[in-house]
Amino acid sequence: MDMNEKIPEIFAQQIFSEDVMRARLPKDVYKSLLHTIATGEEIDAGIADVVAGAMKDWAIERGATHFTHWFQPLTGVTAEKHDAFLSPVGHGKAIMEFSGKELIKGEPDASSFPSGGLRATFEARGYTAWDPASYAFVKDGSLYIPTAFCSYTGEALDSKTPLLRSMDAVSSAALRIVRLFGDTTTERITSTVGAEQEYFLIEESDFKARRDLFYCGRTLFGAPAVKGQELDDHYFGVLPPRVSEYMKELDRELWRLGISAKTKHNEAAPAQHELAPIYCTTNIAVDQNLLTMEYMRKLAPKYGMACLLAEKPFSGINGSGKHNNWSLATDTGKNLLKPGKKPAENKQFLLFLAATVKAVDEYQDLLRISAATAGNDCRLGGGEAPPSVISIFLGDELDMIVDSICCGSEYLKQDTKYMSLGVPSVPKVRQDTTDRNRTSPFAFTGNKFEFRMVGSSQNISLANTVLNTAVANSLTEFLEVLEGAEDFEAALDGLLRETFRRHRRILFSGNSYSKEWEAEAKERGLSNFKTSPEAYAHFTDEKNVALFTRFGVMTETEMKSRREIFFESYRKIKNIEARTMLEMTVRDYIPAVSRYVGELSASISARRGAVASADVSCESDIVEKLSALLAKTYTAYGELQRVENNAVKKATDEEAAFYYKDSVIPKMEALRRTVDAMEVLTAREAWPVPTYGDITFRI
Repeated sequence: MDMNEKIPEIFAQQIFSEDVMRARLPKDVYKSLLHTIATGEEIDAGIADVVAGAMKDWAIERGATHFTHWFQPLTGVTAEKHDAFLSPVGHGKAIMEFSGKELIKGEPDASSFPSGGLRATFEARGYTAWDPASYAFVKDGSLYIPTAFCSYTGEALDSKTPLLRSMDAVSSAALRIVRLFGDTTTERITSTVGAEQEYFLIEESDFKARRDLFYCGRTLFGAPAVKGQELDDHYFGVLPPRVSEYMKELDRELWRLGISAKTKHNEAAPAQHELAPIYCTTNIAVDQNLLTMEYMRKLAPKYGMACLLAEKPFSGINGSGKHNNWSLATDTGKNLLKPGKKPAENKQFLLFLAATVKAVDEYQDLLRISAATAGNDCRLGGGEAPPSVISIFLGDELDMIVDSICCGSEYLKQDTKYMSLGVPSVPKVRQDTTDRNRTSPFAFTGNKFEFRMVGSSQNISLANTVLNTAVANSLTEFLEVLEGAEDFEAALDGLLRETFRRHRRILFSGNSYSKEWEAEAKERGLSNFKTSPEAYAHFTDEKNVALFTRFGVMTETEMKSRREIFFESYRKIKNIEARTMLEMTVRDYIPAVSRYVGELSASISARRGAVASADVSCESDIVEKLSALLAKTYTAYGELQRVENNAVKKATDEEAAFYYKDSVIPKMEALRRTVDAMEVLTAREAWPVPTYGDITFRI
């Protein structure tokens, strides 16, 4: 890697961008493809061969020998099958070939991907279909073509297809709304997303030395280190040299793929960091975030490190989230959630704000489900992670505007304030009209909403599919009132007042961590699903099925399959974690502590043999305590083994998931307590795995 390369020269050099299309495609083909990308309309199949040929030549120039349809099965990660451009022609000869048919459609084996019962194991056929609105790119010697993925019978088996459908739904409804406000030039409205990505970097040797990290991505045991994040000295601190070099290469690799990595810094927990990109169209943002996670993991070993994307890799310190910054924008460049200088008078903004408030209130259960994973259950509720109760933070100014609308009173705008720091050479700073609330799950941050609940390892497709569809539903219901209204202004004012009054319960500006808020939220009638299985059970509630089917985002069959996959994934993850704990207990911890107790016992005997009156009370006390803990550990091991055996016998994934939540996890926690207690009493050199203090402060 040449670190002297200039950013403008390398940015997007590995993607089949609009500039590349303009240079390599005939003018009519370029315009046709651009029209499809801009409007979401069906692509003209007649241009596919021309586009495929241009893509192939461009990719080969960048070292590609293969192409792959890159898709997002319901595993949370990506999938790819590589085919060579190579095509034999006669004896001992070959050409490089890529057809429009191969570009548009692929056929990976669908039998081994999660389908939630949509497909039997022996039914293997599935299809991938090119998504022209997501740029193709070259990576690792292959041309990557972003695609949707469906079954032989046409059901969506991926995360991208419902997302694209939801983007069409919100665009259609929002376009009709802006027409009512006199906008005649906008042709398409897109949801936009910027996904901030938190992660941990640890020594690769520590990662490999712990089976829990290696198999599960998080520690299942570990006593607290003597120092955590209480001094706040890591947060925004100086980047460790090795981490800095890693971040530099990560930036440049992402820039080559057109990913606008913008901000990087140390996060609050030791060994924790964050990368934030500039926002872009949602389907592209999803692709780019998946690539970002891939490159984070891929580059870390080059620097002797491992990248952890689990939501809570270490107990007692902050976990990692993925802050999903969502908004709506016109193809003319206008942000529909930008309040402007006079938000109280910006009725179009207020209508889109009301639509979002209504959507979040009515479908708070779906938003909670979109962030529900086994890993995220360990994170939510503390350390800058929002609680399980969904609420919206608007800030002081918008709160006052909403109050005035609800009360029918005039909003009196406060004067702009400037802060003087008392140092003449330092300019005065303009004070924002609102503060930020780090405990809010869904916070307005100036011109977008930040959904902070999504977990760091998650694909953000579902969260944005829910947001897009729920807002499309709000806007569609608004249109039923506004289109054809005799007095548009009166109808609009009445609609805003009624909407904010009805959905005001979802607005909360205080401390979302407090017990008082949890009690108040219950009184307000807000849902509080503390664990993933509790949330999953509501995915196919009648109102949720009605929402997705109304806009063609998901069929009821597709929803039922996803519900099954949610439970299946949770069960499998907890099964792996329980089995890992059992293995580590009997193969690592009990043998190590037993040896240490034996060594201490031998030392006691030797000292008493040498000096009969020797004081061995210290060693004797440790031996006594560790011996008792060994017995408790083995008992806890047996209890966990018993309930784990019961869990695998459950008839359905849903039944098993709830059993893991109610019966297995408490036994896992009990086993952890005894092992962690042994760690505190065992000599450092005798402990079989790296400790929290070793792992989080070694780099």
